[in-house]
Amino acid sequence: MFKHILVPVDGSACSQLAVRKAAELAKAFGSAMTAVYVVDPYPFTGVGADFAYGQSQYLSAATAEANASLDEVKKIAEEAGVVATTAIGEGHAVHEGIVRALENAGADLVVMGSHGRRGLEKLMLGSVTQRVLGAVRVPVLVVRE
Repeated sequence: MFKHILVPVDGSACSQLAVRKAAELAKAFGSAMTAVYVVDPYPFTGVGADFAYGQSQYLSAATAEANASLDEVKKIAEEAGVVATTAIGEGHAVHEGIVRALENAGADLVVMGSHGRRGLEKLMLGSVTQRVLGAVRVPVLVVRE
């Protein structure tokens, strides 16, 4: 039914639940599975030498966090009997990085977690899941804690 499943992850418990669900589906349908962790490469708006130093340290830490999260994805997938491909994407807006990863992978299903933020927290932090739902033309399975 689904040939390729994309799973955006952020290292949270909620995204790990989505990985487990995606691995179950991949096993059931014989689908390929790709997990992507999107990093904002330019979170700072500073100028000068301090900016360059801070940027370098940020990218190093963000990449380490992404790799740790993607290693966990591989472990969960392996336990489910599925091979997961992983990638680190880039995007100033996380949902844009997810959409690019979807296009690059040629996936026909997105399985992603939702933290279920509401009210002021949602207004301040936004909803990546909601933005992905509005931007893609493939089915999206939303997994909640």
